[in-house]
Amino acid sequence: MNKKIEGDASREDLKPDTRLGIGGRDPFAHHGYVNTPVYHASTLLYPTAEEFIAHRGRYHYGRRGTPTSEALENAIREIEGPACAGVSLLPSGLAAISVALLSVLRSGQHVLVTDSCYGPTRTFCDAVLTRYGITTTYYDPLVGGGISELFQTNTRAVFVEAPGSLSFEMQDIPAIAAAAHAKGALVLMDNTWASPLYFRALDKGVDLSIQSGTKYIGGHSDVMLGTVSANPETCAPLRELVGTLGLCVGPDDMFLGLRGLRTMGVRLAQHQQSGLAVARWLEARPEILRVLHPAFPAHPGHAIWKRDFTGACGLFSVVFKPVSDKAVHAFLNALTLYGIGASWGGYESLAIPFNCKPIRTARAWAPGGPTVRLHIGLEDLSDLIADLERGFAAMAAIK
Repeated sequence: MNKKIEGDASREDLKPDTRLGIGGRDPFAHHGYVNTPVYHASTLLYPTAEEFIAHRGRYHYGRRGTPTSEALENAIREIEGPACAGVSLLPSGLAAISVALLSVLRSGQHVLVTDSCYGPTRTFCDAVLTRYGITTTYYDPLVGGGISELFQTNTRAVFVEAPGSLSFEMQDIPAIAAAAHAKGALVLMDNTWASPLYFRALDKGVDLSIQSGTKYIGGHSDVMLGTVSANPETCAPLRELVGTLGLCVGPDDMFLGLRGLRTMGVRLAQHQQSGLAVARWLEARPEILRVLHPAFPAHPGHAIWKRDFTGACGLFSVVFKPVSDKAVHAFLNALTLYGIGASWGGYESLAIPFNCKPIRTARAWAPGGPTVRLHIGLEDLSDLIADLERGFAAMAAIK
């Protein structure tokens, strides 16, 4: 094993899959073992009273970090790139979103949030931020640089998500970031869909890049994890808040995140390949009105995706031609390989019905028919398509 590379895993000349494999690893600091040990730790002992008082040393208390947490933070920092000053780990994706927002907002301030955001993000803004005198305005995700017209004198931050949760609108992140920074505001992004492998958010002007590690970092539907990657301006306040709130991730969850991260590149490549193949097949089906996938040339946001992103994952939505809810439910209930369940990013395929209309306030949701979100997993492509055919057959039987 090349000790020099192991000790210099941040080298930008290394390709993403290589950085995923070696990032955060230091085998010879752990007797040569390839993986960083899982530290189940709370108390850390100091050799003298003087060192305890001075808090000397690399680690201070289990909640404040261990070699296990440091390995995962450093590995994520590798794929975020040199613009990343530090990574904080949180117990879930929603916790990461919530803490990131709290780290930049103060009472009396205002935040702009995309109307296409993940539903619980909206709930946090409406149910929690309001308690502290922080107001939220939901904006049209297609506004681009025109967002500058929506700033108030007390606007402190803009929250973006691309593509939009469920509805898959693409946002012009560089244009929004430029407008926000011109107004002295910070930009936060939910970057779970693309991950830093396919969209380096911090390089595009984002100040805090958020991922639900529950999804593709874990990759096996068995871990709850959130990450926030910060630039130099936002890193210290974020880390301070995480510590003050007493938030930490369990060591076994960190281990699962590290293990999943090592194969994230090859898994995402397969999710992308199968996802695009299923999406193309669905686009040709007579039951489908349109496919909501930004990697499709027909998607309204395709030009932005092609300009700024280097890939896509296995998550997209479809709009059915007008049929009854009963027919859509028959389609979903007939599927045997697609589970009906929340979350995504694991090895298994999923399908859920949804309707954005009740929650959209800035841009009307009128897709033209019932909508279903699909996550294409790692099963054989022919089997996944055959399963969808069973669903369409069950739908056709509904009068």
